[in-house]
Amino acid sequence: MPDDQASSKDSQIPTNLRLLVVIEEIVRRGVSVRPLDLIDTIGLPKPTIHRLMQTAETEGFLQRDIDGRSYGPGDRLRALVANAMSSERVRTARLAILKGLAEEIRETINLGTPDREGMTYLDRVETKWPLRIQLPIGTQVPFHCTASGKLYLSSLRAKTLNGVLSAKPLEELTEHTITSADKLRDELTKTRQRGYATDNEEFMVGMIAIGVPILSPNGRLLATLSTHAPTMRCSPNDMLAFLEPLRLAATKLSELNEHE
Repeated sequence: MPDDQASSKDSQIPTNLRLLVVIEEIVRRGVSVRPLDLIDTIGLPKPTIHRLMQTAETEGFLQRDIDGRSYGPGDRLRALVANAMSSERVRTARLAILKGLAEEIRETINLGTPDREGMTYLDRVETKWPLRIQLPIGTQVPFHCTASGKLYLSSLRAKTLNGVLSAKPLEELTEHTITSADKLRDELTKTRQRGYATDNEEFMVGMIAIGVPILSPNGRLLATLSTHAPTMRCSPNDMLAFLEPLRLAATKLSELNEHE
């Protein structure tokens, strides 16, 4: 008997939905997953799950981890998620929140999501000040020297974080960039404890930033909400005054995502 009909539990999932169910479970867990990990949860035979995950990998929806056995989201799945989040109905409500925040603090607001190589700006509302820093939607910024990137790194499990930090040297973009993995770990511990991250001219000379996480109902990081400004106009203490408005807006965005 073919493995797709190996059990009554197997046949309860329509054939044309099985790949979606596998991908859904991988995304829900938020970590790289082995086919073996999904057998009890989904109820499909191991050969079926293997085949589905290999097909998703071939098509770019999943990506194999460095251990050669585990799978996580691939480029096409990440693009799908970003496009879904940018649908007009959702984006209209989201932009209203971002615009309200930008008007309140009078600085540029960025909504960022993690990608393979850095944080990508999914949405953005520019400040009305003539002096501003241009980082348009779609810009990808490094993890290790930006407020949004540090928030993401601080949310990773220790094993995953070690893999990221040991993959390649931390690039020095300014004299303030943290290039020591140990020092960055200390910074990420502080970020995790206080619930926000800062960038004190670490990514770009003359620019400082502060950011907060946007969390799912189960506490996973979905995205980041941050603001940056030129040092000619803002000091680090000025940035701290933006924390409460940022946190309030992040809560609204989290609730918006939950309702959708």
